[in-house]
Amino acid sequence: MHKGDLKSAVVLGIFIFAGLAALGHLIGSSAIKFKAFERTVVVKGLSEREYPADIVLWPITFTAAHNDLSALYGSLERDAAIITTFLTASGFDNGELTTSAPTIMDKLAQGYEKSRIEFRYAASQTITVYTAQIETVRATMNRLAEIGKRGVAFSDGGYQGATEYLFTRLNEVKPDMVEEATMKAREVAEKFAKDSKSRLGKIKRARQGQFSIANRDKNTPHIKRVRIVSTVEYYLSD
Repeated sequence: MHKGDLKSAVVLGIFIFAGLAALGHLIGSSAIKFKAFERTVVVKGLSEREYPADIVLWPITFTAAHNDLSALYGSLERDAAIITTFLTASGFDNGELTTSAPTIMDKLAQGYEKSRIEFRYAASQTITVYTAQIETVRATMNRLAEIGKRGVAFSDGGYQGATEYLFTRLNEVKPDMVEEATMKAREVAEKFAKDSKSRLGKIKRARQGQFSIANRDKNTPHIKRVRIVSTVEYYLSD
């Protein structure tokens, strides 16, 4: 190799070495800064409020029994008319009432022994009140005995017959509750930063949890507890 070429190679090697050293220093310095920049704290903020239900579904299930099928249907029609008249007189519109088709059971067809049954046919039917008149429903429930005295037999209807109170205004209250949950999360983060002798930075990421709607308790299903938990991650700096 000529002396000139050797000299050029040495110079080139020196520059490459210096460049790699500088690059290594730069990468190391950036990594340290990046690591410091990535100091974060994750906090949660809760917003919980109570609101009255705004819709109620009230199923009223009534029953009848007879050995004659035609008479059975006649009994159901009579009872349905009594209940409907009672409800409209209590302040409900016909448009708020829905009457289901009757359910008929033939006990003989179900395998019952004829000698052991009093009535061959048993039937049930439901009139459902769907309304925003929450307090009217609650007051009317306590007066059902008035038509029970007229011969109407009621059934609890099981799980499907339970009165259901709904809260449908979630979209109205959602913005304020999300804001409140976020503010409470920031309060927690600021306290953490102060205690750790750090400064709170910008939000790195935020996650809004699912809204939950539940009864306040088993005795007040018409009062709803609305709840949201927001999770926010903040940057920290010295």
